[in-house]
Amino acid sequence: MSTQTGPALDTPSRGHAFVPGPKGLPLLGNLPQFGKNPLAFFELLRGRGDMVRWRFGRNRCVFISDPECIGELLTETERTFDQPALGVAFRAVLGNGLIVARGRDWRRKRSLVQPSVRPKQVKSYAATMASSAVELADAWSDGQRVDIKREMAALTQKIAVRTIFGVDTPADSEAMGRAMDVAQLEIGKEFAGIGALLPDWVPTPGRARIKKAAAVIDSEVGRVVARHRDGETERPDLLSRLLTAVDESGERLSDEEIRDETVTLYIGGHETTSSTLVWAWYLLSRNPRVGAALTEELDRVLGDREPGFEDYAQLTYTQAVVKETLRLYPTIWLITGVAKEGARLGGQPIEEGTRVWSSQWSTHRDARWFPEPEAFRPERWDPAGGDEIPEYAWFPFGGGPRVCLGTRFAMVESVLILAVLARRFQLDVEPGVIEPVPSLTLQPDRDVLATVRAR
Repeated sequence: MSTQTGPALDTPSRGHAFVPGPKGLPLLGNLPQFGKNPLAFFELLRGRGDMVRWRFGRNRCVFISDPECIGELLTETERTFDQPALGVAFRAVLGNGLIVARGRDWRRKRSLVQPSVRPKQVKSYAATMASSAVELADAWSDGQRVDIKREMAALTQKIAVRTIFGVDTPADSEAMGRAMDVAQLEIGKEFAGIGALLPDWVPTPGRARIKKAAAVIDSEVGRVVARHRDGETERPDLLSRLLTAVDESGERLSDEEIRDETVTLYIGGHETTSSTLVWAWYLLSRNPRVGAALTEELDRVLGDREPGFEDYAQLTYTQAVVKETLRLYPTIWLITGVAKEGARLGGQPIEEGTRVWSSQWSTHRDARWFPEPEAFRPERWDPAGGDEIPEYAWFPFGGGPRVCLGTRFAMVESVLILAVLARRFQLDVEPGVIEPVPSLTLQPDRDVLATVRAR
């Protein structure tokens, strides 16, 4: 399924040479085209060539599609490329957390957060992931109709609350979940609309809504942090590890920094995994052959028991299903960087201040790297007989020094949840095409209703 709506040039320019993009409007540049459908616009740019010039308002931009250049952008971030200034909505939710921070501040925060999501720690969270999925499986029954978006969101919220906050009260996840839903919507609207060009001081209804949602997030996180600080016993959750982490000078994260990193981890551990699982069920329902191959592996590896962390490495096809889902519907759908003095891509100099863009959505659907790019084919990830995929042709978690720290957490969580539920049930998603909506993450455009079928 492709969202491309505009024609591409007959002879796109491939390689490391700049080509002009679509003609824009005075002051606005290509913002109207981008805002109408960012995914289709990125595919249009990819059809022009591998290095395409365009304008976001008055900002000079280059869109890159070649994996070699994408790798350079990702690996050179912090040296010759900077993080771009993000909108009011984004900053209101994420503050100055690890995703937003730059330079020395970013390096300090990364050193403090990284120990909380190392493989050893992820292994300790795996039991919570699996047991939470089992609770949901026990609640489902044959013939039941469910909203997969709601079910997966509730499940990953529960896991996030348990692993990050170490609590298990519905109010914590429900209040945060409602606020994050508002944040998702408003960030997407601001990013793709005229709000992206408005000064920070201009009030809009959307900015009022995002500030209200951010206040709820601040309150919920603050309440849980205070509860942790008052506790006398050591806890194994992520928040407790952040509260006790110290940097090279012996300093700990401030309350504001704790808030920002906690929200960043929450988004990584809940929003992204929830979206990935919804798309996985949608694709499995539309591809019975893949579903049969998945259940064959689950029966062979697990038999009649529930999965644990020790099964992750053996569930290679289940991992491939998740990877292929992230190829077709990457939760994070774009990356950007701002060129510093001396920046280069593909041997070409990039003028200082130019904003460089690349899209997982567009690159992941490029037939040069993925034969039959629209097909859901997990076998392409088979280490023995799969496709030869260039490095940085698939980058759902970014890459380079700023690669997502929660990559391992997200993969293990997605695989274990899918293994628990698919071992017992098949989900028959109702007919009809579901389109992706690019907001903070790539979300379905409507409820994803399905009938639960017991195996």
